[in-house]
Amino acid sequence: MKKSNLTSPSEFITEEIGPKGTKKREKYDNEFQAFKMGVLIEDARQENGLTQEQVSELAGTNKSNISKLEKDLKDVISSTLQRIIKDGLGGQLKISIKV
Repeated sequence: MKKSNLTSPSEFITEEIGPKGTKKREKYDNEFQAFKMGVLIEDARQENGLTQEQVSELAGTNKSNISKLEKDLKDVISSTLQRIIKDGLGGQLKISIKV
């Protein structure tokens, strides 16, 4: 049987960024998690038919924070993140830990 030249996403990341446990990989993984959070918040906002301004008013923050969070440019403290999700989006933050 002929071996496929396809590389899995996990293999590709290991080849291009480095194996888990390296500083470069840790930086990549952290940035990717922040990116995913921004995408989830933007998707939830759009599904609710809300503008960034509306979410910011409901969450008691400013539009700039929502924009920066969606664009992965800003770290947000957990209390602000919880307000954005609960008060701004009417959602619930669920956290899981993988070991």
